[in-house]
Amino acid sequence: MDNATYASLNRQSGLMAEMRVIANNIANANTPGFRREGVIFAEHLAALDRRGDTLSMAHARGRLLDLNQGGLSQTGNRFDLAIEGEGFFLVETPDGVRLTRAGAFTPSAEGELMNSDGHRLLDEGQAPIIIPAGASAVAVGQDGTLSANGVPFGRVGVFAPPEGQTPTREGGTLFRIDGAPEPLETTGIRQGFLEDSNVDAVFEITRMIEVQRAYELGQSFLEREDQRIRNTLSALTR
Repeated sequence: MDNATYASLNRQSGLMAEMRVIANNIANANTPGFRREGVIFAEHLAALDRRGDTLSMAHARGRLLDLNQGGLSQTGNRFDLAIEGEGFFLVETPDGVRLTRAGAFTPSAEGELMNSDGHRLLDEGQAPIIIPAGASAVAVGQDGTLSANGVPFGRVGVFAPPEGQTPTREGGTLFRIDGAPEPLETTGIRQGFLEDSNVDAVFEITRMIEVQRAYELGQSFLEREDQRIRNTLSALTR
């Protein structure tokens, strides 16, 4: 395989990875609390000869998580919560605690606040939040304080990843971190609201068209290169 073909195949692989990320962003444009991703490319240079000629190849080496705030939509559901500003809710999963910005919760039969996947919402001390039996009016203050019939009984925890660490997506709206989450003081919790996805669908569709065209151009080059090699081999074996 010559250098041109190798570099083109490497480019096609990176474009395919970016296409998958864009498609996932578009599919979650209406998922509350979703955070869009982008692809990080790195350039690698390989020496070809002693004259200093090099071969440049781009490699899709990772993903960039966009943590910008999404818009807020009012739902009126008393257990729907949204965070304005920095921070994440903390939920308990079978694999450990995870961060999320998706704030749609419902009480279980035991009164525990849970998300749609059955993961329990945790308070500032990383303990499950339990709605008192018989509570007819549950309010959540902007600082996360929970009260039932006017009596405080807990506080919703808002956390950040360890300093200098970017959370890693673990499917949907859950994020994994290495180490213990850091508690944050907040006055930005809104009851009866959900945070929208921060995906700009128009931008993502435009980007998908650009990537698809670039991929088709690379595919056309590889097909022409393949035909050139076939013609050369045919001529040499006559």
